[in-house]
Amino acid sequence: MSGRTIAQSTTSSFSRAARELELRRGEFDLALHLGCIRSVPDEGGGGRRVTRGEIDRLRTADGFPEALRERVKAVGTTEGAALMGVTTARFTRLARLGLIVPVRFYLNRYRAVVWLYLAEELHQFATDAQNAPLLSGRTPERLRDQLDEGVDLRPRNWRGRHMGFLLRQTEDPWARAAVVASLLDPTHVAEVVADPYERAHLNRLRPEHPSQGAPDSPAAVVAARITRADEPDEIGWLKADLCQAIVEARAQRPAPHPLPIEGAEGMEDQPGSEGTEDHFESELKETEDRAGSEGPERPRGLLGWLRRRNP
Repeated sequence: MSGRTIAQSTTSSFSRAARELELRRGEFDLALHLGCIRSVPDEGGGGRRVTRGEIDRLRTADGFPEALRERVKAVGTTEGAALMGVTTARFTRLARLGLIVPVRFYLNRYRAVVWLYLAEELHQFATDAQNAPLLSGRTPERLRDQLDEGVDLRPRNWRGRHMGFLLRQTEDPWARAAVVASLLDPTHVAEVVADPYERAHLNRLRPEHPSQGAPDSPAAVVAARITRADEPDEIGWLKADLCQAIVEARAQRPAPHPLPIEGAEGMEDQPGSEGTEDHFESELKETEDRAGSEGPERPRGLLGWLRRRNP
């Protein structure tokens, strides 16, 4: 039995793990996102898997499977407001102010963004005595001023949460740098990463973000706006994080570059020669095309997230 076969016999695919844990796939994906279920890299390079021990740990926990389902229960505005005992208007104001943080989003048939929140977190917020003044009565003046200015921290709060999830999935320094870069416009990435081959490498490692509809469709455009930072201070924080991540990645190993001409001679007919000049030029062109087609987003100016908020 090969090493890969042995490894797969002690781990499960996500679809099989979801069945064994009695979760719908959306619930399972959210449990992974929140760290309720731990996954490991597939030694065969096929993505990530769940170990037999992790499945057994969850199945033998008290209250399985209802307790696990409750931890990943996500609700919309109407159900969330009812859970907290407030009006939907007040609930939306709390969310726009960043006091409650969305965990997911989707676009409805009218291409309006629908935010989802963890029921468990809403319950905790509502039962915290310190939050009582926010649940009834007049909203404090300083918060009203922010609302009047059009503040809406839901997209950036979701981005911060999503970035944390992606960073927990890898220890590879270049992959971690790619996570940060994926939340920035390509023009901002280029301001930090001058080397075009490093940018091409980051682009190749770019993680998947939630998408809605076919590429370039109106729904996909809306989703792309949510997954990319568009506020000056958030962009500044991410650029600083990217700069640090690149320094750490370079210290561990350089990004792939095309071989010098003298080193590539005679390799055209060898297996794996696609990793030479033509391959890197292709990656570079893809990165430049992406930058040219997406273009910079217009900044709108909100407050910092990850370094400001205590979850």
